[in-house]
Amino acid sequence: MKLDRIDIIHTAIPLNQTFRTSFGAITEQHSIIAKIYSDGAVAYGEACPFYAPVYSYECISTMKAMIAEFIAPSVLGRELSGPAEYLKMVDSIKGHNHAKATIETALWDLESKTREIPLWKLVGGTNPRVDIGVSIGIQPTADDLLSKIQSYLDEGYRRIKVKIEPGKDLETVETVRSRFPDITLMVDANSSYTLDDVELLSGLDQYNLLMIEQPLSEDDIVDHSQLQSRIKTPICLDESIHSVEDARKAVHLGSCRIVNVKYGRVGGILNSIRIHDVCRSADIGCWAGGMIETGIGQRFKLAISTLENFVYAADIETSDRFLVEDIVTPSIAHANGFLDADTDYQVDEAKLNRYTSDIVICRP
Repeated sequence: MKLDRIDIIHTAIPLNQTFRTSFGAITEQHSIIAKIYSDGAVAYGEACPFYAPVYSYECISTMKAMIAEFIAPSVLGRELSGPAEYLKMVDSIKGHNHAKATIETALWDLESKTREIPLWKLVGGTNPRVDIGVSIGIQPTADDLLSKIQSYLDEGYRRIKVKIEPGKDLETVETVRSRFPDITLMVDANSSYTLDDVELLSGLDQYNLLMIEQPLSEDDIVDHSQLQSRIKTPICLDESIHSVEDARKAVHLGSCRIVNVKYGRVGGILNSIRIHDVCRSADIGCWAGGMIETGIGQRFKLAISTLENFVYAADIETSDRFLVEDIVTPSIAHANGFLDADTDYQVDEAKLNRYTSDIVICRP
């Protein structure tokens, strides 16, 4: 395949609800979408690190600059055998995994279309039926949280994730467990704690949680190893895992028992598969996390979730979950907590144009 043109599209879509984490409140979805052209075919990729550098050092502005100034010139007009060769070509660019993933995912989409193979089969998936969970941001009151949980359970979601932070942790989980003693429940700390909080975090052991996600610093593996040895609740690493090597080291140190794979954070689909393989060999389960992507990005999360060792419910947002309007058709909708990866989701160009904030066109 040879890339003739790359459109770097910045989308801005209002949310139908505010999503609040320890990073802050999010009211608008921002993504970088790559529209690539190759021998008359068109394909799309996406990555979404948030508008500002709060989840990682990457943000919308850095992605636009990185793709336009460094990635696009490296690959435009050159023959590519596929994502593996692409990653080798951009390996000299340090970091910037979301920027790399934007083009890498588009290459997977292009290959899927040209070979007429569904994405989930192309990545090596084993079962197109994917169960999904839901992530609930920090709520104003306990009653608000309980009401949201009930509504999502009524919709059929398979797992509930609740955000916690210092001051809204043990009491929050106790309230939820008292009301819903038998649901599959996990908490996400978004790096809000330190090893000084080990006693508090060990207090979560009594609530039969599926996992506690990223309790300590976003760049840490060592302290998580110490924490995991002192608590019973499985630790899930998210922000700490940026590469296959990070996953290997976390496994070696015993830093976690579960890994959240966000394809953008790790540089794309191929690295997601490689991390899946490392975790599978160590009997550490994986699942696909979310960054409030458009339906374009949800397709890639859905595809990797069909891999054998993605054993926990994924954070794959339905089209009406956060966005006032999605940009794929048909709309992504679950049936009793399951999604079908065999569905042929297509980009709606009119809607994509409607929510395009700006665009940079790159040619050889």
